[in-house]
Amino acid sequence: MTLENTPPTPAVPAVPAATPPPRSAAGLARARRRASAVRFWQRYRTHRGGLLGLAGLSLIALTALLAPLLVGSDVLSVTNAPGTALESPSARFPLGTDQFGRSMLALLIWGSRVSLTVGLLAAALSVAIGALVGVVAGHYGGWFATVIMRVTDWFLVMPTLVLAIVLATVMSRSIWTVIVAIGVTSWPTTARLVRAQTIAVESRPYIERARALGGGHRHIMTRHVLPNVMPLVLAQTTLGISAAILTEATLAFLGLGDPAVISWGGMLQDAREAGAVSSGHWWYLAPPGIAIACVALAFTLCGRAVESVLNPRLGASR
Repeated sequence: MTLENTPPTPAVPAVPAATPPPRSAAGLARARRRASAVRFWQRYRTHRGGLLGLAGLSLIALTALLAPLLVGSDVLSVTNAPGTALESPSARFPLGTDQFGRSMLALLIWGSRVSLTVGLLAAALSVAIGALVGVVAGHYGGWFATVIMRVTDWFLVMPTLVLAIVLATVMSRSIWTVIVAIGVTSWPTTARLVRAQTIAVESRPYIERARALGGGHRHIMTRHVLPNVMPLVLAQTTLGISAAILTEATLAFLGLGDPAVISWGGMLQDAREAGAVSSGHWWYLAPPGIAIACVALAFTLCGRAVESVLNPRLGASR
């Protein structure tokens, strides 16, 4: 049989590729959040200062969490102190001892738990109040927003530390008092920033479409405005933690903290009362002061990096 007389081979029908099942709305939302988190990390890791601050915070946070395992809780006792009063640094006590003979290194590790807790909770309370006030004022506007912003301006011009001292003085001396005192006095800056961002978001066309489709005030604020101001809130939170830690240390140094707990500011106050400045016992003053400065610097570096990631124009201007 010649090639010309060969019958043509019948075409095999192509098997259609299996199409993936449609994803639910919740699955799509999770995928978008994961992709957003990946993009955020890819941009964040380009900032050397942010990575340095994150590494320092991770080390300090891990040390604070493992404090009961690293040094135990018996090191806080003033009656069973392992050393003598105000020993200089040695192999047994790398950072010396305090006026009761307790290890300064152990006290420093335990103090990180209180200082970090107060800083995180106080900053969260401050940002929550500021975000709520800013979103409400920016959304409603009119005389209501004018009254709210005049109250905000009054808090803004008043010294935050003075208001915190007044609240810590009239309330009972405890950690929660310090948290409330810092949180309710440091929110105005966040409120003004969030209000400006809310006004910018409210002017976008999709907000008008949401109103035309019957979206109420609560729907617009929670589903449209709040997600758009959350990056600003996140950046403000990271920057506010360092300020809260410094304020807590100041209140404790002035004797307005909880005397029953160990914090870095309380350690400075104890050193002042023991006369460490005049007697030259530098190991009583230097460790808590350096720890406060390092944590504040680490949070500031992280906050600046977060700002640059969430606002690329800010990073370009720098």
